[in-house]
Amino acid sequence: MNTEITDMLNKSKTNWVCYDADCPMCIRSADRFRGLLERHGFTLLPLQSPAVRDALQLTEPAILAEMRVITRDGDAIGGADALAYISSVVCKPLFWLTRIPGAMPLLRRAYRYVARNRGCAGNACQTRRVNSFRVGNPVDWLPLLILGIVAAAIGKQLPAWLYMWTLAFALFAGCKWLCYRVALKRGVKASLGKKVGFLFGWIGMDAAAFFTKPAEKPRAREFAFATLKIFLGALLLWLATPRALAINPLLGGWTGMVGLIFVLHFGFFHLLSLAWRSNGVDAPPLMRAPILAHSLGEFWGERWNTAFNKLAEQFLFRPLHRAVGIRTTTMLVFLASGLVHDLILSVPARGGYGLPTLYFLLQGAGVLFEHTRLARRLGIRRGFGGWLFMFVFTAGPAFWLFHPPFIHNVMLPFLKWIGAT
Repeated sequence: MNTEITDMLNKSKTNWVCYDADCPMCIRSADRFRGLLERHGFTLLPLQSPAVRDALQLTEPAILAEMRVITRDGDAIGGADALAYISSVVCKPLFWLTRIPGAMPLLRRAYRYVARNRGCAGNACQTRRVNSFRVGNPVDWLPLLILGIVAAAIGKQLPAWLYMWTLAFALFAGCKWLCYRVALKRGVKASLGKKVGFLFGWIGMDAAAFFTKPAEKPRAREFAFATLKIFLGALLLWLATPRALAINPLLGGWTGMVGLIFVLHFGFFHLLSLAWRSNGVDAPPLMRAPILAHSLGEFWGERWNTAFNKLAEQFLFRPLHRAVGIRTTTMLVFLASGLVHDLILSVPARGGYGLPTLYFLLQGAGVLFEHTRLARRLGIRRGFGGWLFMFVFTAGPAFWLFHPPFIHNVMLPFLKWIGAT
């Protein structure tokens, strides 16, 4: 690197974040994060500035191809690697997630796709309308980013179990707002009551359906079934968990966790769905009897956590699958799920990093395998063979998802706090 530039960096004791000053989207992003970056020792400079050009010594197309970070040591880093470097300084938990094996190659590919599809003409860059329509305006993503960073920062001072819930709530609230804003920009109309209900009274993410689609009133037996699941979960929590804990701490933690999932995800959220559907609002259950799935694809795509499925479909699968292919997009969706679970589970537990991501990457590989000729010959795409493959593939490596550090450091203290142990 140019010695003069290195001397300038050493004197200022800052890193440079270099962006395209002819790109409106890039300028808006730089302005939004300028304060945060400057507080952490970064100086923002246009890629077009003479100092940056002298430092990089690249051709015109190459220098504007991606954002750059020039470190105080004189190293130049570009694209997704530059974002990872910034996260290593600004938000360590996000940086740790990029260190998971296989994460960076996928992130680099995603970054290159976004950079290629800015629709640049004469260096005036605008995101293509189809992508903007599907993934939302960058401003709408800001609450998700801010809430995530704030939760990650303040959570370190909290008990591990409260850190987990703080992160989960922050991500949930940010995603709710994003889905809400995208629905409104599509021209979906809704009353004030429905808007408030979607934001604060419903766990799902399909704002358009919640606002516009009518729903048939559920049958009475569905209320009884939801209540039964809460009762079963309560038995597991407050009766079975103490007995299991006396046998083995991991067994006790798993028993309590399963009980909690039955109470919340299968029971209470089902009752919430019933309440909305009884009033004619389209609010399908979060869990749609996943144990009845006859393939791994059906389990993850139609029956388990429909809220995340909607997010993944709207903000990952639809925008990316035509550009990078269905297989790559499928793996990106499972990678995103793994990274989110690593953030919520591994970071508060201070251990087990990467295991949830490996679990979901394995699930993605399993879903792709179901569509091979060998899978068809083995008969694992339907019937009992499909159900058995789904069950073994999801339950077998589940200890990667809810790993021992999470059980010991997060789940057991939380179970103690609610009086289950």
